[in-house]
Amino acid sequence: MPPAQAAFLRYLFGLAFLLPTFASIINTKLTLRTTSKLAVRGIAHAVAVLCWFYAMTRIPIAELTAMNYASPVCIMAAAAILLGERLGLRRILAIAACLAGILIILRPGFREVSAGHFAMLAAAAAFAISYLIAKGLSEQLGATVVVGMLSLVVTLCLAPFAAAVWVAPAKEEILWLILVAFFATLAHYLMTLSFRSAPLSVTQPAVFLQLVWATLVGAILFGEPADAFVILGGFTIVAAVSLVALGDSAQLEDTQRKARPGAAGTSE
Repeated sequence: MPPAQAAFLRYLFGLAFLLPTFASIINTKLTLRTTSKLAVRGIAHAVAVLCWFYAMTRIPIAELTAMNYASPVCIMAAAAILLGERLGLRRILAIAACLAGILIILRPGFREVSAGHFAMLAAAAAFAISYLIAKGLSEQLGATVVVGMLSLVVTLCLAPFAAAVWVAPAKEEILWLILVAFFATLAHYLMTLSFRSAPLSVTQPAVFLQLVWATLVGAILFGEPADAFVILGGFTIVAAVSLVALGDSAQLEDTQRKARPGAAGTSE
């Protein structure tokens, strides 16, 4: 199935799972500014999804997943610029380490960097834009509204691309895509809840567990051998951003402890 069609059907079926939430979406009063943010996020996410589905057909799953870790790197840098989140020396070093990890994965000059790799880098950047906007929206709207509007806008954006390459899907393909839509929609909902609960620098490292699952799935189900450079590069990024998250968590706990009644008079 063409990547654009697979992406469209994934979001179309995802809308079906969100139908019970559309009443709350209709009853939500959206300002022009909020509607614009929802539209921009949907467009950015549609671009990311198109690139991601294309890259999936060109490079191994583990490699695709590891390269997707460029998204949290973009998020950390952009969150400091657009959202005012602090970018200290620890985060700057982490970003440098993450970029080094990406170079380890790509190994330019030592092997061919294909169109799939460039598509995945574009997807990571577009996902970063989507997640940054989602961070702000999650503080203004309910998770069901944020996820529902995302699915609606992305489906509309992908429709013309799918129509241009449409082939009749088999029943088995439809069933698999319904399953994908269910888990992906659930993941978006849970991710939106996490955006409301913690800073982006804390929530994003959790996605690094995907490298473990992607490597296993690629090896067991698709016969894709584990690439030592991909694993090394992926876990270089994991280690760098996880250290940032641990530092942020420690600072958050320290701030909360000092804010407790009676804490002002205590000494270290």
